[in-house]
Amino acid sequence: MADSGDLLIGTLFFVPKKGYQDEDLPSTETIRRRLNEMGYSIISLHCPLTEDNHYLINEKTIAQMKPGMMLINTSRGPLIDTKAVIKGIKSGQIGHLGIDVYEEEDDIFFKDLSDTIIQDDTFQLLQSFPNVLITSHQAYFTDDAMNDITTTTVANITDFEQGNPLTNAVKPPEKVAATA
Repeated sequence: MADSGDLLIGTLFFVPKKGYQDEDLPSTETIRRRLNEMGYSIISLHCPLTEDNHYLINEKTIAQMKPGMMLINTSRGPLIDTKAVIKGIKSGQIGHLGIDVYEEEDDIFFKDLSDTIIQDDTFQLLQSFPNVLITSHQAYFTDDAMNDITTTTVANITDFEQGNPLTNAVKPPEKVAATA
C-alpha cells in the first residue's frame, strides 16, 4: 500500500513459487475484506486465477470500494466480473479501468480482427467508455519475461530429448475411486 495524500494505492500481488498450491494464497474473503476496508484509490490485481478467487471483484465488492477508484487487472480476466464492472463504471463507483486481460479474451485477443465486427457486446461496451483502457494481454511481453519463457522452453525440450524428468510437465489430476 502506498499513501500519497488522499491517493491510496492497493496492490494484490502474488508471485507463485514453483509447486505452489491454491492453499498458499490468502483466502479470498481476506483479500476482499482488505481491498474494501482500506478505501484504496487504485487497486491493481497481480495474481493467479483459482476456483476461490473467480470474480474476486464483483458487484458487492465494487459497492464497498471508494467511489471513483481506479481498477487495474493484468492477471486473469475472470478475477473481475465484467458486467458488474460495467455497472460500476456507469454509476461512477469505478472512475477508471485498465485491463490487459478479459474473461472472454480467447475469441478476441491474439487475432487480427481489424476487418471484423466483434460480436461480444460486453467487450464492445467496455471499449466505448472514455475512462477504460484495454490492451491485448501483453503485460507479460517484457525482455525478462521473454528470456524466462525462452530459457524454460529450451530446458524443457532438452530434458525431454535426454530422457530427464520433466519439471514443468502438466499432469492430469489423480482419479479418486468412487465410493458407494
